[in-house]
Amino acid sequence: MPEQSCGSRKASCHVEWIFAPDDVARIRFAFSPIWELVASLRTLRDPARHSLHLPWLRAVRPRLAGLDLSELFALVPQRGYLVDFVTPTPDTPMPDFAAELERVRRTPPDRAAAEAGWVAGADPRVIERFRADPAAGVARVADTLQRYWETAFADFWPRVHALLEGEVMRRSRQLAAGGARELFADLHPNVSWRGDRLAVVRNWSYSAPLGGDGLVLVPTAFWWPDTAAVVEPYQPMLVYPANGVGTLWAVSPPPAPGALAALIGRTRAQILTALADPSTTTALARRMELTPGAVSQHLTVLAGGGLVTRHRLGREVVYRRTPVGDSLVCAS
Repeated sequence: MPEQSCGSRKASCHVEWIFAPDDVARIRFAFSPIWELVASLRTLRDPARHSLHLPWLRAVRPRLAGLDLSELFALVPQRGYLVDFVTPTPDTPMPDFAAELERVRRTPPDRAAAEAGWVAGADPRVIERFRADPAAGVARVADTLQRYWETAFADFWPRVHALLEGEVMRRSRQLAAGGARELFADLHPNVSWRGDRLAVVRNWSYSAPLGGDGLVLVPTAFWWPDTAAVVEPYQPMLVYPANGVGTLWAVSPPPAPGALAALIGRTRAQILTALADPSTTTALARRMELTPGAVSQHLTVLAGGGLVTRHRLGREVVYRRTPVGDSLVCAS
């Protein structure tokens, strides 16, 4: 929905979701490759605001010379409202880009046209062209997103995926252990839990019950350092910066403490150190720049030594340090 300015009534500038007693049970986490892709459009146009991503910018700018992003830039301006149809709320915890792009392609033309009309500060000629034939406009936008993904993002997605996957696992444990109050206490300074209400500071106002739809919490790397909120007619979604974004483009795996490396070997020490947050074999392999098979072998040895444990989370197997593993890393 369009952003409604609060004018001088700054105290009311927030999005507020009202929770019924069973709505907390409907909170779920997910992350979204297409959200990161769309968010990166603002990074391209305002690198000073998103300086954490300068390594990515330097790598992708030369690739973009032949790609026309003008229509995307109009629909996703540097500030204010961007069309919601290009960032559908994730319908699974770990959606893939192709599935999300297909949802964009299925956007009803009248919905896309209405949302394009809500964008402020865009080139009016581009918006008028889109609204004149929104079905063709949606197809063009989806095709451009596909080309932009292949040109500038697909190579980097595994690294972003690993960061967001770790954040989802950490926050899921936090919600299970401490409930909504503990979860939202340090999610972001703009987010506050007020009894039965979740308030998010924005420059527009909205207040409504969740109404049984649940709330999807989506960590982000490229929207850092801001939050975003999506409301009706879409499923409620809160986007917030993931922890560890500052290390996203670090070239090397985490250093292995010397004493620990001497005890169990450098690679196993790096893996154990990297498990400060639980992770899957695949995510560790991407971060460590090793094959999943090699990481799996090291994890088997670490598990046999009582330093890590494993459990299944959906279709994924997640590894975490045991108290013994924690003590070894801290002691070294």
